[in-house]
Amino acid sequence: MRYILLELKSVIGQGVGAFILEPAMDPVRFQTHPQDYKHWRLEVDGSAARVTMKVEAKHSLRKDYELKLNSYDLGVDIELADLLMRLRFEHPGVRAVLLTADNEKVFSAGANIMMLRGSEHDFKVNFCKFTNETRFNIEDLQLHQDQHWICGVRGVCAGGGYELAAACNEIILADDGNSAVSLPEVELLGVLPGTGGLTRVVDKRKVRRDHADIFSTIGVKGVKGKRAVQWRLVDRAIPLSKYKDHLEQRLSEAAGESSGLNGIELNPIEMEQTDAGLRMEYVDLRVGDAAGQVSDPEKSSRCATLTIRAPKECPADAGAALDLGDRWWALKAFRELELAIFHLRFNYNQVGTIIVTTEGDAKVMLATDELLASGGNWFVDRVRHYMSRVLSRVDLTARSFYALIEPGSCFAGSLLELALAADRSFMMDDEDGENAVWLSPMNGGPLPMANGLTRIASRFLANPEEGEALLAKGGDFDAVGAEEAGLVTYALDDIDWEDEVPLEIEARASMSPDALTGMEANLRFCGPETIETKVYGRLSAWQNWIFQRPNAVGQTGALQSYGEPTTPKFNWTRT
Repeated sequence: MRYILLELKSVIGQGVGAFILEPAMDPVRFQTHPQDYKHWRLEVDGSAARVTMKVEAKHSLRKDYELKLNSYDLGVDIELADLLMRLRFEHPGVRAVLLTADNEKVFSAGANIMMLRGSEHDFKVNFCKFTNETRFNIEDLQLHQDQHWICGVRGVCAGGGYELAAACNEIILADDGNSAVSLPEVELLGVLPGTGGLTRVVDKRKVRRDHADIFSTIGVKGVKGKRAVQWRLVDRAIPLSKYKDHLEQRLSEAAGESSGLNGIELNPIEMEQTDAGLRMEYVDLRVGDAAGQVSDPEKSSRCATLTIRAPKECPADAGAALDLGDRWWALKAFRELELAIFHLRFNYNQVGTIIVTTEGDAKVMLATDELLASGGNWFVDRVRHYMSRVLSRVDLTARSFYALIEPGSCFAGSLLELALAADRSFMMDDEDGENAVWLSPMNGGPLPMANGLTRIASRFLANPEEGEALLAKGGDFDAVGAEEAGLVTYALDDIDWEDEVPLEIEARASMSPDALTGMEANLRFCGPETIETKVYGRLSAWQNWIFQRPNAVGQTGALQSYGEPTTPKFNWTRT
């Protein structure tokens, strides 16, 4: 155990100032395939699946650090996110998943500290956000797809390693005198566990506050065996002689009999990527484009236009949708939207204002929504849940979203959610009265936000009956009707449109991105708190703040000093 801890400390403390992320780094690529995985192994046997973490140290996202001791970076998590998508759609019959590591001494040392230390601030925060979303997707599989996740922990399980375990239904710890769980970030690095660890400890695992306090400040030695069970940090501690057999028994019990469902193949998304953005079949991202609204080149360079095209046709029924597989609009368009969001976060970090537009036939979109809302088979149900997760990524993206609703737009049903998710929406009141928005059953519940409310319910929090009445009425709303109903922010005639919209966008592009990030994170989630909103709210506020404080990232801060022959020097002022 001592050797492992010393090695863990050595890895955490390598290379302080030399590993600075270059602004011109190669764009991060988010598509992969199990054949190309470097860090994970997925084995499916009927209703049971085994997911094994075996991080290849030399296959890091950047070449200035190694992923020793099953530590992970964004590249490792991109593979895990892909694996979860394949469990969702390619292996629908899986009922239980056993998550383990192919290392008897170290389950996972967590996020690679060399990577974090050498990364720009925005990359750190977005990395934490991505890994959080991946862990919540694990929990979504458990909640909505009846997949039971069992995490078998043998060896040191530190920081993000424990946070990964905590995303599972149950944690089974090897009771061998060596295996331990820990959250060492506060004591060792002067930062917080970035993947919801503190929240899951007290809110999900319901660990007592005083025990959680000790656990979060005890360092890498962590908590072992019987005490880990008593404190609710793990569910069981099994002697090593019985450990592997117990894992297999639990996997068999949880898996039960096979459902016999056959999945669909997820093919790569075809995408044209340039400095000017992305072009895909249903989604375009145009960087440096404010939809023709902003004349100032500097401000326009900080804007982008995100366009989503509606389906051209709707499958006759759920069976026909399944036959289309990954070519069905509802799945493909939202996979493309997800990719666009990832690229905005990591590859276009100077873009702060996103103009959201849509195109297409509202009748086809509403027919698609009717099919989505009615379900009919496992595929339609899982696509609907996936759409919800993608829309949540919009809510959680630290960018200002402005929806522009013009004649020819298709803000109908599921696509109207993009306007409801936007920070502001502008709708042109055209002379012909043809410009409209449409409500559908998809706005009434299937696509909830992280707070558990629909965007309609969040919008009408003061008067829930108004939102319910709108959903019951459904149908279309012209510009004036939409503004009066509260579905859009402003309805503008063509003259005001030309004058007011550019001013609104330019004003937004001139504001402090730090202040906007904090403001948007505060305003987007009203109403009840959930584990998800707590995690993201604290990430946006406290982790964002700590990652910039000298006590963590200054030349003598804990994150920079750890592993060096010096001790950190703190500003002892409490704020």
